[in-house]
Amino acid sequence: MSSPVIRTQGLTRTFHLRGGPVHAVRGIDLTVDRGEILGFLGPNGAGKTTTMRMLVTLLPPTGGRAEIAGHDLLRDPLAVRRRIGYVAQSGGLDPACGVREELITQGRLHRLSKTEARERAEELARDLALADLMDRPTVALSGGQRRRLEIALGLVNRPEVLFLDEPTTGLDPGSRAELWNLVRHIRAEFGTTVFLTTHYLDEADALADRIVVVDAGTVVAEGSPTDLKNRHAGDPAASLQDAFLAITGRTTAGEPIAI
Repeated sequence: MSSPVIRTQGLTRTFHLRGGPVHAVRGIDLTVDRGEILGFLGPNGAGKTTTMRMLVTLLPPTGGRAEIAGHDLLRDPLAVRRRIGYVAQSGGLDPACGVREELITQGRLHRLSKTEARERAEELARDLALADLMDRPTVALSGGQRRRLEIALGLVNRPEVLFLDEPTTGLDPGSRAELWNLVRHIRAEFGTTVFLTTHYLDEADALADRIVVVDAGTVVAEGSPTDLKNRHAGDPAASLQDAFLAITGRTTAGEPIAI
């Protein structure tokens, strides 16, 4: 078995608000193996986005510890950032820039030389089917093309772990299928570990080697999609939605299902 590239122990996050403390994450213990595609699922308010923001160093934990790619999240966040890529839910593309400029600028931000940044941009364009779009302004890209570029930007530094937060939200079915194939390609071609959050359970079922379900800030179930269907829906042919509802009693939108 490959060694874990992500390991957390008792990871917590409490927000201190006027109305009192909000315990968003109450002690997350998880491991993610190198080269694994992990689906990190939960209803709204379950703590999954807060957990991801901690793991990508955007939010300091209140307690617990985490190690990513061999580096301690609290003691050496800079080393963690150098080894991860992060694609947020809402893209940050500059509509005034072209595709090539966005990729080269990202390379320069990662301290590549001008020549290295240009070479890396061309390499990613070939690998991620962006070559025909390099001279196009980002504002002229389709939703699927924009998302592909955003993922390319997350790969500029050759990360060991790529964090994808709701990567296909708002995309049409054809673009979603293209993104699924892209995620598989990234893992197969580069050996990249992918940490994925999504509200689309068919997406998690299709992509994830293993799924971790969180609710109320803690891990409530984990296993392969087939394992979860067997254990919680009683049938490997059931849908992941059936298993998710059995685990949480809620839809992915955080509401109880009407019967």
